[in-house]
Amino acid sequence: MGKPTDEELTQALEEVSRMREQGDDPHFVAKSLLNIYYRFHLLEKVLQATERYLHSGQAVHEHTLLVKAINEYHSKEKRSAGEDEDTY
Repeated sequence: MGKPTDEELTQALEEVSRMREQGDDPHFVAKSLLNIYYRFHLLEKVLQATERYLHSGQAVHEHTLLVKAINEYHSKEKRSAGEDEDTY
């Protein structure tokens, strides 16, 4: 299976967005694709931070950015799963 082109991905995301908005997602394919796409972007941030950290000789600043990216991923993952803790 090949990677979709940017145009194909854009079309797919537009279609699944339409499906979700119109409630036309009986098997949760659109919901799943949108969730995976969202998580993919968060994980790309973690990968970029990891690569910068390793390339920098494991500098303190890059380590901090890596930890923040990982924490952001976990926080948003919990929130999207409805597991976040409300704080007042």
